[in-house]
Amino acid sequence: MIIELSQEPVTEIAAYATVPIAFAIHRVLDVEVRPDCAEGFLLSERELAVPYLKDYDAIEGEGPLRWSSRFDVSNWVLFVARVEGRRVGGAAIAVNTPGLEMLEGRPDLAVLWDIRISPGARGSGVGSALFGAVEKWAASHDYRQLKIETQNVNVPACRFYERQGCMLRSIRHFAYPNLPDEVQRLWYKDLS
Repeated sequence: MIIELSQEPVTEIAAYATVPIAFAIHRVLDVEVRPDCAEGFLLSERELAVPYLKDYDAIEGEGPLRWSSRFDVSNWVLFVARVEGRRVGGAAIAVNTPGLEMLEGRPDLAVLWDIRISPGARGSGVGSALFGAVEKWAASHDYRQLKIETQNVNVPACRFYERQGCMLRSIRHFAYPNLPDEVQRLWYKDLS
């Protein structure tokens, strides 16, 4: 499979949003704080008795079509992945956005705000290609670090970021008042 990557202006957000982000949740990722571990966290997966479907775009106020009503996205960057001309993935980078807490007020931090792969293209290298493009873009624009948010219910994403060389640096229980069972995971990757 040949994956074609390109950068798109944020004005193409409607096309970007056509790639679904929904995924099946069969297990969650538990974290144990362990000072004897190199990174301080021990990750373990736990099977759920009742799997379910998660679609972040379906949550009220969320999804790419609502980003511009919540944030100034004028400095954001979009990447698209295509296979045989068909859009199969995308990634959004948030930078230089006043009031966006995820940026920690840091001008040297880029946030991988969103990455999505069509269900039929998952596991085929599209995510790695997009992550590589994001990493290369951020480094070439003098960002020193990349930050990514996931949740304990998105085990494939957590494992993906581990494989990309990201380090889990923070866990936050109760970060999502409307989703009390989800635990925030913040991953970082140094860009040198």
